[in-house]
Amino acid sequence: MDTVVTANSVKSAERAIRILAYFQEVREPRSLKAICESLAYPQSSTTVLLKTLTAMGYLNYDRTRRLYFPTMRVTGLGDWIPNELFGRGEALQVLRDIHHATSETIVLAIRNDIYLQYVVTIHSTYPLRFHVDEGSMRLLTSSCLGWLLLSSLKANEIDTIIRRSNIAAGDPASKNIEEVRDKIESARQMGYSFGENLPFLGGGTLGMLLPTTIQGQPVAIGCGGVLERMRENRDQYLESMRTILDSAGPLLSGG
Repeated sequence: MDTVVTANSVKSAERAIRILAYFQEVREPRSLKAICESLAYPQSSTTVLLKTLTAMGYLNYDRTRRLYFPTMRVTGLGDWIPNELFGRGEALQVLRDIHHATSETIVLAIRNDIYLQYVVTIHSTYPLRFHVDEGSMRLLTSSCLGWLLLSSLKANEIDTIIRRSNIAAGDPASKNIEEVRDKIESARQMGYSFGENLPFLGGGTLGMLLPTTIQGQPVAIGCGGVLERMRENRDQYLESMRTILDSAGPLLSGG
């Protein structure tokens, strides 16, 4: 029998995932009322969702205190993923080394269809910094890390992604194809990319590709922070990233 996907079922699935993500943020038990108020969900449907997640073993309900909290079954959904993505952890060590050398926010990003997705984030130790959530996404065409990830594709594939990205952004002509092509080609030729006011106004990002792939996909490392600081330290940061990636190259490639 074919499964019928309705608007209500899609909304329920989205809300269930957001509830689990909410617990990742607060990291402590929460009542029905607190969950509804924080997520702006109606109490009636949220009650049903919480009871369903509890019945499935993903939430624990303390009836005395009337509080919900995730169970270890939630952990089990993804505890195998880091090993599949990062193997022995060499890529994660590269991020830590670059973070130690720059003190800026360091991210590991991959392509997810027409989007760039941040899969690992190490936040800056500077008081003035930008926050990047792990798992968050932005269009490839609007990110210097996206330009790097697109640099391995053929021209016709790039053009298709630019057009689809423009449609997703709500403006079919928002990104000039030739302009994005030039940025991608520049990243390809230089071996790195630098974006100003990307992904945030007043911010800057320096990016390079890892000398390996994860699950067959190219991977970009970004070093980002306040634009003035990034401009001032750009050459130093670039040299540090190159040195660390060159040193780690044999390990990352399995050599």
